[in-house]
Amino acid sequence: MPYHKDKQQAFQAAQQGLEDAQELYYEIVRDSSAYGHQLKHLKQEVNEAYEQIQNALEVASEGQREQLERFQQDLTSMVTEVNEIE
Repeated sequence: MPYHKDKQQAFQAAQQGLEDAQELYYEIVRDSSAYGHQLKHLKQEVNEAYEQIQNALEVASEGQREQLERFQQDLTSMVTEVNEIE
């Protein structure tokens, strides 16, 4: 049972990491004087989310793996969009 709990905790950490990054992404004000700071914070959150996803993928069930791969795609889309704006 502890192994299952570890899988679930890893998945939840990855999910929370994605949600934190998304929240920052949607809050960025591109014409704000704080944009640079917001962008730096977003990049940090995205990197942490990628790391959490990678950790979760190591122990994920098949269903979790599919969801984690979608999380990665969502993060990649955010990064691509931010990079296009810069």
